[in-house]
Amino acid sequence: MTITISSPASPQPVLQATETGERVFGLPLEHGPLAPATARHAARAVLESWGLDEEQVYDVLLVISELVTNAIVHALPPVVLHLHAAADTTGSVQVHVSDGGPQPTTTAADCWAADRPEDEHGRGANIITALADCAGTGCDTDGLIDHWAALDAA
Repeated sequence: MTITISSPASPQPVLQATETGERVFGLPLEHGPLAPATARHAARAVLESWGLDEEQVYDVLLVISELVTNAIVHALPPVVLHLHAAADTTGSVQVHVSDGGPQPTTTAADCWAADRPEDEHGRGANIITALADCAGTGCDTDGLIDHWAALDAA
């Protein structure tokens, strides 16, 4: 297994090789409007190093962006991105975004995303459904809410 773990203080991936060859990337994200871009930037380099082609990378980055944005807009911190890929380099990737659960009800003025035009909201679930083979929500081992999507090779 190759494990890549980063922190907000050190966004550069650190690779550790283990016996199974599975590849894993983890990145804690700041709970704010820059988190989706931070996640995409860090994930692009990792996905390319894992041998995904440009179309596969694009699809995974779009799913990452949607899941992270939803976590930032609708959930409490912490927000953590995890990517998992099998050792076979087929392009199959699981995207997991963990968060602290639903935010208490806020007014539109309290949400940084409220500044965006109405037609820029509400398409994330459709995008994820269109790109992923399956997706869901559960709890991770730390008690956080885990939103995930699995994308097979293109």
